Formats: sequence, C-alpha cells, structure tokens
Amino acid sequence: MTSDNRVKRKAPIIGLFGQPFLNLEHLLSTVALEEIDVEVTRGLVRVTPVYTGGSLKWMGVVAPWQMEDGYIDLMHVVEGMNRDELEELAALGDDEVDLDAGDVQFGDETDHPLNLAQMKWLSYRHGVYFPWKVCYHLLENDKWEDKHSGAGKGFSDEAKEVFPKTIEHISSLPFREIGRVVIFGLEPNDHAPLHRDTEPGRALQVAQSISIEPRQTKRFYLCNAEDDEPLVVDARVYWFNDMDYHGVLPDPFFRYSIRIDGTFEPSFLRDLERSMRTKRDFAR
Repeated sequence: MTSDNRVKRKAPIIGLFGQPFLNLEHLLSTVALEEIDVEVTRGLVRVTPVYTGGSLKWMGVVAPWQMEDGYIDLMHVVEGMNRDELEELAALGDDEVDLDAGDVQFGDETDHPLNLAQMKWLSYRHGVYFPWKVCYHLLENDKWEDKHSGAGKGFSDEAKEVFPKTIEHISSLPFREIGRVVIFGLEPNDHAPLHRDTEPGRALQVAQSISIEPRQTKRFYLCNAEDDEPLVVDARVYWFNDMDYHGVLPDPFFRYSIRIDGTFEPSFLRDLERSMRTKRDFAR
C-alpha cells in the first residue's frame, strides 16, 4: 500500500477487493513489456490513429468539478453550429448525413463517428479538445456495451501485421474472451479529464479489464472528490474499478497505455480474490 492510499479522503476510492487498484505486473515479464514498448512506438508511425474523448462532458461522465474547466466539448460545439457549419462538418465525413433528420449527433457512441479530418477541423476551427489524439484499436468493438464480449471479433489484419508480439503477449493474459483492445496515447502537455466509465450502482459487477503501461510514465490516477489528492497508479500492468473517477495528469512528453476489455478466466478471478483476502487477513 502506498502512502497515497493512507491519505484521508472526502470520497474514498471504491477499488477492488479492498485495494484502490490491483497490480498485475506478475502477468507480463520485463522482457515482454520492453518488447511491447518497442513494437508499439515503432508501429504507431505505420498506422493511422484517430482522436477520441472529445464528447465526454456531453456524455455526462466527467467529474462535476471538471465540467467548467474551459476545455471545449465536441457535441456542445455541434449543438451550437449554424447550418453552414454543420454542412461543412458533414462534408468532411465519409458518409452522408441527413441534417434534416432532427437532432443529429456526431462522435463516439453515435450513428455518425468522426473521421480524422473532421476531428482536426473541429480542433483547429472550433477549439474542441480531444484528450487522446492517438487512439488505435487492435481489436474493435461496435458499441460500448459490447466491449466485454469476444463474439465474432478478432484482431484486425493490420494489427496482426504491425503489432504481432504485442498481440502475442495480450493473448497470454487470463481472459476467457476479449471484446476490445485499444492503444490510448496522449500528446505532450495533454491530459485526460476525470471521468468514470460506469456509474456506481448501475452494474452488477466491476468491469473486467487489464491496462498495460510499459514505461510507467503515464500518470493515470484515481480521485473521487475535488479536493482529494490524486492517487497515481504505480504499476505497469493493472486492473482498476472504472466506477472510480479516473484520468491522466499532464506531462511534457508523449505517453500511452493499452487497455484490454473482456471477461476473465474464472480461475484467475478466484485466485485474485483469495490472494487479496489473504493479504487483508495478514494485515490484521
């Protein structure tokens, strides 16, 4: 337990099995993490990442105290556009958009996902802030709700060609099925706002995922109250509870991680729970 975990908090971290997050570094060797880092940083220049995260405020998942932080949300801009601006945005897209169809929505988790040209125009022209300007799916999910199901899914041909060792190491992890694999990268000085993927009390169980951060330079943190000290996750491989508000602090260099969503092998989950229970009993 780090010193951060002992800080008195207005809103405690929900965490997992009595811990704020679980360090899973035992699942990947130092050699494996180095291989992933070399391959990802080389491979990203061979593929075309896109932006993401521009509509988190509109989605209602950003921490309330960061809603008025000055960073402009994608859909808030779209909702204020005149007809000419909407037509310009639509013209940059890959598909036809019926602007007379009523409340037309653009971006993540809508019927009109943005291409890179639209994202750049929104950023350059309207000041929209996209936290993750390097986002690449090795294994794609159609909707947020299906990110834990591997049914009918597989790693893309491009991903298998460009990131073969990374996929090999990911495939060694204790998942029964994998529903989504994404590289999330932040450009220098960018940050990810505090947000949560799942509202407490809305899900029957904690979403199962593993994050890999080979360099441990991305200051991914948990914090559930405005005045609480950020709890930076000090692990290169970890599982966190996405009912906790989480974000990334800014730094003057590029940072990235890989997030794998799916369903764990039941035996792995039982072993984790047993291990955490033993630690708690020992601590008493």
